[in-house]
Amino acid sequence: MFAKKFLNRLLLILVGLRFRSGVRFAVRLRESPFRFLPMVILPLAGVVFLLIAGCMDVTSPKVLPPEPPFVTDTVIRGADLSMLPTIEEYGTVFYNFDSIPERMTQTLRKAGVNTVRLRLWKDPIDGENGFERVKQFSERLKREGFRVMISVHYSDTWADPGAQKTPAIWQNLGFRELRDSMAQYTKKIVTAMKPEFIQIGNEINNGFLYPTGGRYATPNRFMELLSVAAAAVRESSTHTKIIIHFAGLEGAEQFFTELKGLDYDIIGLSYYPMWHGKDINGIHFTINQLYLKFLKPVAIVETSYPFTLAWHDWTNNILGGEEQLVEGYPATPEGQYNFLRKIFDEVQPKQGGAGVCYWGGEWVAYKDTTSKTGSPCENQAFYDFNFKALPVIKAFERRGK
Repeated sequence: MFAKKFLNRLLLILVGLRFRSGVRFAVRLRESPFRFLPMVILPLAGVVFLLIAGCMDVTSPKVLPPEPPFVTDTVIRGADLSMLPTIEEYGTVFYNFDSIPERMTQTLRKAGVNTVRLRLWKDPIDGENGFERVKQFSERLKREGFRVMISVHYSDTWADPGAQKTPAIWQNLGFRELRDSMAQYTKKIVTAMKPEFIQIGNEINNGFLYPTGGRYATPNRFMELLSVAAAAVRESSTHTKIIIHFAGLEGAEQFFTELKGLDYDIIGLSYYPMWHGKDINGIHFTINQLYLKFLKPVAIVETSYPFTLAWHDWTNNILGGEEQLVEGYPATPEGQYNFLRKIFDEVQPKQGGAGVCYWGGEWVAYKDTTSKTGSPCENQAFYDFNFKALPVIKAFERRGK
């Protein structure tokens, strides 16, 4: 209504100003009715344009937020941040490259990290890495635009090639009950957390759920447990990708050959030079061979490297000697960056690579400097001892297409 009144008044003003007299306008209109059309139409067009423009917020154009990187970016550029909730609870303040306080997840997201890996323990004594805590953190990560990878340890504590202890609550179960309990637990994880990726076990070179699921002692049961867990994932989700995780490069081909017939999507490998060999230039060959033989993309789901051999608390570090380093990659911020960049270069999608996930990057020495229960890998973290972002984070930047 306001616009209509405004338009009528403006037209009267325009006509009055243009012709000064309604009589003169009427006489001339009878003489040549079309000669005045431009005089009326052009002002009207301008009025309409002004009215339309007035309805638009031309000073503050609405810009749609960019899509999360994983929408068009399928390469895994991941970081295991399992300890971050605890570290944040201690009040740790992280600083970005410009020495400005910034949440770690925000700095990593800007740098190109698109996937966060979280370890999950069945019934940990202190709740650390337990179901509710991991679920809560995974929900936050999804809100921040990350994909989530859950590494299910099927244990109450650390699981790796040397330790795959069955959760206490399952230890006295018969095989059928153990199998069913594991299946229900797996369904619960997938249904509640809706992860984009799930690892059935962590570094299961020798099996899992000892002693029942030993790869060598009870190979048939090992395979059955894996198959039941995979089926549980499929029944609970149509999009969650299943990862089978093997530690190292040597022996991987034989391991996955034994898994013939198993339903899974991605081969996951750990690569730490001090344990798995220092021939960093041969990683792409192993990945390509595995891909060609098993027709499954291959991801390095765990790797790390130091920016220094020093320490920042009294907790024994995993890595601290020159003999543990790769030639050409010193324990410096630049050496750490170059190492991770090299790993990405070795894991090429065109050759079957699915991506890389860094382990321990969040685990700074968050307690006091004399703590013996702090971080075992603060010298391999994403941040220096003053909690300022290191160049290694920039290795996650997307390069090419």
